[in-house]
Amino acid sequence: MQKVFFISDHHFGHKPIIDFESRPFADVDEMNERMIECWNTVVGKQDKVFHLGDFSFLNQEKTKTIVSRLNGYKVLILGNHDRGRSRAWWLEVGFDEVSEHPIIYKDFFFLSHEPMYMNKHMPYVNVHGHIHSQKYAGSNYFNVSVEHWDYTPITFEQIRDAVVPSEEGE
Repeated sequence: MQKVFFISDHHFGHKPIIDFESRPFADVDEMNERMIECWNTVVGKQDKVFHLGDFSFLNQEKTKTIVSRLNGYKVLILGNHDRGRSRAWWLEVGFDEVSEHPIIYKDFFFLSHEPMYMNKHMPYVNVHGHIHSQKYAGSNYFNVSVEHWDYTPITFEQIRDAVVPSEEGE
């Protein structure tokens, strides 16, 4: 059965992010390899991954090589560092779908790169990236930046269970 995963902000090939976010890697090659390994440890070939932006700082050939090594059907929601390249560019490197806009998933989860304005009266949870190791307070936000999840995509069930109140009594 297909599993659905979420992750954002890999910044493949981006050396300064190691210092900016205190990532535990000696260099960009170690970072790239570890993140590919983390992805493929949990994502199977038939699974689906929503990548919520800021995927790669590398050229087309190197980005294509990384995408080809990652398991699953890959959907990219463009992040601020991805938008300088066209939808066609991202499809060419191997993403199966590319969206320039947020996506509503399962009628309740608002998938975007940057956190969107939410309040308690809105019927959504905003699954987002962009703010890396920071976190927004409140149950309307769920940050899937790699820094929060040990560089490993997380399942839809992990997100759902964290944000949807249990129906069971205590």
